[in-house]
Amino acid sequence: MLEGLRKPTELIVIVVTLLAYGCPVQAIVHAFWLDERTVAAWRDRAGKHCKQVHEALVQQGQLDLVHVQADEIRVKGRKMIAWMGLAMMVSTRLWLAGVVSQTRDRHLANRLLLQVRSCAQAVRALLVATDGWAAYPGSIKRAFREKVKETAGRGRSCLRIWKDLCIVTVIKRTEKHHVVEVTRALTFGKEEQANDLLNQSHGGSVWNTALIERINGTFRERLAVLTRKCRHAARRLEALEMGMYLIGCTYNLCFPHHELSSARHFGSPCTPAQAAGLTDHLWSIEEVLTYKLAPTPWVAPKRSYKKTRKNPNEPKRPRGRPRIHPLPDPTLPKRPRGRPRKAVLISFTG
Repeated sequence: MLEGLRKPTELIVIVVTLLAYGCPVQAIVHAFWLDERTVAAWRDRAGKHCKQVHEALVQQGQLDLVHVQADEIRVKGRKMIAWMGLAMMVSTRLWLAGVVSQTRDRHLANRLLLQVRSCAQAVRALLVATDGWAAYPGSIKRAFREKVKETAGRGRSCLRIWKDLCIVTVIKRTEKHHVVEVTRALTFGKEEQANDLLNQSHGGSVWNTALIERINGTFRERLAVLTRKCRHAARRLEALEMGMYLIGCTYNLCFPHHELSSARHFGSPCTPAQAAGLTDHLWSIEEVLTYKLAPTPWVAPKRSYKKTRKNPNEPKRPRGRPRIHPLPDPTLPKRPRGRPRKAVLISFTG
């Protein structure tokens, strides 16, 4: 991430740390006498790097998720309304996935749940808790299914939903900004198994989405463009996405979680990544920015199937379409071109 930048590394680390804690870009500009475009470029560059770090550490299909909560944030930008979908692992408070879109539709839910699927071990017992958005149950079923060959011989494999998948919907009704009624429903799966997974993940005594809403508050606190009333609203979806990955990656790796660090859990400073077994120490911002990523796998170029001549002395084949008529005899006179001239009759009178 730091390659090619002319400013000192210490200054870049300080600026990225302030951005990760929710400091607005304009404040950093006035504090360090930097150009606003420079700070925005560092933020986007750090977010792109954090996205790669997140994919390399979290989205590797190694986590037994047990219990997942998903929700979305409405983002008021400059001349636009965007939606940010987030998902987390309840037992370790690990941020799993995030998607930014201008529309709150089925594609947003599909992308979010596919990212969650890339983090999970295959065909394990799983409880997914969401709000009342109707797109969630179908997206969850499409994400957590496997190909099963039910008949021998030729034929297509069937897509079967995980046997131990449970989907819970929590709908809250508010009046005057106060919750007056909570409706909990089991959309898919068995109730007894859903309660067992809830107890196993220590996610509360009843089905809820409280923990993902707490992460929503953390993102609103640390990402300056997510504040509800501000003069530095987001203009581009790319900047919003890069800021989301910067906050999410540092939340997982760099900041000790208050609940996980208490005596009831680990009793020492612990991050969500440590609780999930992805790392064994507390990372610094500089360590995240200087993390060496594996290069992308080499892809062989496409072979050209152009036929080559076995004998180099063999004459080349003529290109283009073959002539329909043979070439004329060179001994014959050439055929006159153009339109034939009209014959003019001249009469001679004596």
